[in-house]
Amino acid sequence: MSRDRHAHGATPPTPSDRLLAWLEPADVLLVEGNSNISTAIKYLTQSTWSHAALYVGQHGSGLFADSTHCFVEADLLKGVRSVGIQAFSGMPTRICRPVGLNEEERRAVTGFAIARLGHRYDLRNVVDLARYLLPTPPVPIQLRRRMIAFGSGDPTRAICSTLIAQAFQSVNYPVLPTVEYRAAATKECPGCTSEIMHIRHHSLFVPRDFDVSPYFRIIKPTIEGNFDFRTLRWERATALLAPDDRTSEDQR
Repeated sequence: MSRDRHAHGATPPTPSDRLLAWLEPADVLLVEGNSNISTAIKYLTQSTWSHAALYVGQHGSGLFADSTHCFVEADLLKGVRSVGIQAFSGMPTRICRPVGLNEEERRAVTGFAIARLGHRYDLRNVVDLARYLLPTPPVPIQLRRRMIAFGSGDPTRAICSTLIAQAFQSVNYPVLPTVEYRAAATKECPGCTSEIMHIRHHSLFVPRDFDVSPYFRIIKPTIEGNFDFRTLRWERATALLAPDDRTSEDQR
């Protein structure tokens, strides 16, 4: 089920060196995987993104002293582990950045994930995903997230998005909470309402939640620098035409 399969990504991969240049500790890296499990996750979540990893950066000595161990992820076969940027080479990715965290809070988020290195992957989630993969059934949208949440409940087990969601919840940072609006009318503001946030259980989070969350900024390394479209080199325009159009163009 974890076997890679050929797939065309919706977006081109970002070079590894460019990704590293713009990543900051506590950034979430979303990945468009190409395994059978990735296909199941993308189907159930109706999203491009099938995996998430937390960037913890390079600091101190030991395991996280260089770029070969700068992410924490939950892997199907090896459990919660540290990996380098090379693990995502050639894959479409997206950087999601939490806004407003101070240095201490960033360390708390990354420290939460690092402390769980060695925990096991929740294989019960994989069994449930596999059950619905072949053949792929017409599953109502409201039930798909629940399918991924059929975990064992063992605190020493995790899946990628669960681990990261718990890390942010440890500092009360919102990912995609359930919002309740309550009437809070006063004489000064008769139509006022108050916004009450309810924490979503961590087992219900999926990679796409970091993409659609209003509390994470999308960082695009290609345009974060001194991007100038005028410097791009283009192939001749006819190469982009459909075959029939190219024939017509050549006959003119």
